Amino acid sequence: MTTDEESNLRTPLIAGKDDAEEDTGILFRLRQIEGKLDAKFGVEAGAINRKLPEDRRPVKWHEELSMALLWASATMNTSCFATGFLGWELGLSLKQTIIISILASIVGATLPGFAATFGAATGLRQISVSRYSFGWWPNKIIAVLNATVQIGWGAVGCITGGLALTATADGHLSLVVGIIILGVAAMLISFVGLKAILVYERYAWIVFFAIFLIFFAEVGRYADNTTPSPLKGADLAGNILSLIAIVYGSSASWVSIASDYYVHYPANVSRVKVFFMTTFGIAIPTCVGMVAGCVVASALNNRPDWSDTYKNDGVGFLIHTMLYPRGFAKVVLTLLVLSGINVNVVCIYSAAIACQQFSHPFARVPRFIWTLLCFVLILGLALGGREQLNIYLQNFLSILGYWSTSYFAILFIEHCVFRKGNFENYDLDAWNDPARLPLGLGALAAFLVGVVGWVLGMVGTWYIGPIGKLIGSNGGDVANELAFIFTVIAYLPARFLELKVFER
Repeated sequence: MTTDEESNLRTPLIAGKDDAEEDTGILFRLRQIEGKLDAKFGVEAGAINRKLPEDRRPVKWHEELSMALLWASATMNTSCFATGFLGWELGLSLKQTIIISILASIVGATLPGFAATFGAATGLRQISVSRYSFGWWPNKIIAVLNATVQIGWGAVGCITGGLALTATADGHLSLVVGIIILGVAAMLISFVGLKAILVYERYAWIVFFAIFLIFFAEVGRYADNTTPSPLKGADLAGNILSLIAIVYGSSASWVSIASDYYVHYPANVSRVKVFFMTTFGIAIPTCVGMVAGCVVASALNNRPDWSDTYKNDGVGFLIHTMLYPRGFAKVVLTLLVLSGINVNVVCIYSAAIACQQFSHPFARVPRFIWTLLCFVLILGLALGGREQLNIYLQNFLSILGYWSTSYFAILFIEHCVFRKGNFENYDLDAWNDPARLPLGLGALAAFLVGVVGWVLGMVGTWYIGPIGKLIGSNGGDVANELAFIFTVIAYLPARFLELKVFER
């Protein structure tokens, strides 16, 4: 190991601790192993440490494309395709569902687009960035929420990918085996670190873009673009609002991990470029997958046999049935399984980063250890819940998705109002020092007020809020709108008061 690498291992992750305390025990030995793995495979030793501007190299134009292509690979998947069926299930027309899918995806993607601009400018991961709003202690809640969501969606990705593999094998391949294949493949890529993720995700989207074009080509002629929605008045408005909430949430939910993938870019990279490439890198691929789902769902009106397959056997067997020739359909399904790997790669990587920020001792545990632990949790959750838990997981995680709006509102107001939109107003050297960070009381109060907005406006399988149920017979989901309004109204005075009393 070189002198520089040894020095890097001795860089304290804990403000106020001296090197002697850091360089003892099993944690230090694990970090030595991490350093050797980093030197050999680039597994990112000290992953959550702030990346200093002078330590980053200029990137070439094709590397900048990863700002968009990373998200294209992560979003163009079977889950996105399945979400496109929801408009049909809610009784909306094809035209309505396509318009909602496009507009809501773009609006939702602006949240991670904004959050992504913090990565290169600060050199910090997303959960570290939010310490400047939520402070040291309340930000731990954000870290736990983020890790929980990433692990949960990782489990969902394993289950859905495993089901696709089962459909490919005509039911002869065990779902357990499918889940393990998905989980292990994603873990291996995440284990190596950001460098491997960016290279893999830069090209993986091409396969899925081609697959969705095939869907349009083979199924488009059966699409039902003539049948209007039978819904009227408040019922129509309520179902439109609920679909908007789901589609918006699928794009907005990346906000809590966005800057994780930008810390290696030069600090002076154009923030406008980062914003637009991230926003449309998420929105356009999401639209491609969802609109494909919208078209296929509408075709079920003209193909009762496909409708029966979808209702009885699910999306995987529907794809198997609607594509021809049958051997080609199996190839497509096999390739679609890889889309589950794409999502899980991102989930495992960012979950491990979030776990390192639970506390100082957790930060001293190497990232590759957290990667393995998150993989075990995802695999255990997926295997244990493969028969019944998937639907419950998705409902639970959709509820947790509302927090993305409140998180964004606090991050946005802090930066634009209290930091004057200028990164020079951030003490970036204080990112890991509780004494120099805000207390986060204003953010915590505003976040909790935002929770009230979720509860009042949500429409879910388990619960319909008192305001949400007022819109139509099935309710209309306005949780995100209320969460944003409540959070902004609460955060402005709460943060002003925090600054006046505590002066930080």
